[in-house]
Amino acid sequence: MTATEEPTVTVERPRDGVAVVRFNRPERLNALVPEMVDRFAEQVRAAGSDRSVRAIIVTGAGRGFCAGLDITAFVGRDGVERTSVDRFDNQERFAAMVRAVRSVEQPVIAAVNGPVAGAGLGVALGADIRVAADSAVFHVAAVKIGLSAGECGISWHLPRLIGMSRAMEIMLTGRPVQADEAERIGLVSRVVPAEQVLEAAMETAAAIAANSPFAVRMTKRVAWTNLGLTFEDALEMENRTQILAVTTDDSREAMRAFAEKRAAVYTGR
Repeated sequence: MTATEEPTVTVERPRDGVAVVRFNRPERLNALVPEMVDRFAEQVRAAGSDRSVRAIIVTGAGRGFCAGLDITAFVGRDGVERTSVDRFDNQERFAAMVRAVRSVEQPVIAAVNGPVAGAGLGVALGADIRVAADSAVFHVAAVKIGLSAGECGISWHLPRLIGMSRAMEIMLTGRPVQADEAERIGLVSRVVPAEQVLEAAMETAAAIAANSPFAVRMTKRVAWTNLGLTFEDALEMENRTQILAVTTDDSREAMRAFAEKRAAVYTGR
């Protein structure tokens, strides 16, 4: 990146405890180029390693969230034919974006401010919460260019979010899903006017940040872990986690604050 170029991913701290990681190629609907893929994963992990960050918002600059792969940036860019090993390594780079979103301990909120497709959709689905602009449109995309719809975690997340039948219909046809349908089928938790989507995500982030950091961290961990467990194993996970949480300073502070009818002051301990 030269001194005159804008970074392809930006990070902002608009309020205490909240980091916003933003795709930043608005002239291309934030379509992904190689350095952008790596930078996004790095910046999400960096925000996640900062204990002062209590919630992370991912979004896009301009009128789109992320249009997925910028094909012109990857296909034939240097005239060299890629081997299957090269292509697999490249696919792993894209998957690393979703791994980063899933691996951080803080809740991640996707503020889907417009069209989202392909790997961008994988990122949005990997978030813990999705808030959408009324201009948002969700595209699986890959099946339309001769590839599997199963990429960047889409085939794992989508059926768990909206059910197998709906997910299969969307993945197999590649049809777009408008914001109103996304809300109706549970793909997003809320749809707001486009100009309000980031603020809506901020409201959710602030509500999360008002809770004990440890309680939030363990709630996220238990919820995702239990998706792969039996009911009995899930109860065991919950029980052990709850006893661990009740011994924290923050839990004792929360109980005192409740009894004294005041706001709790959390230390993360």
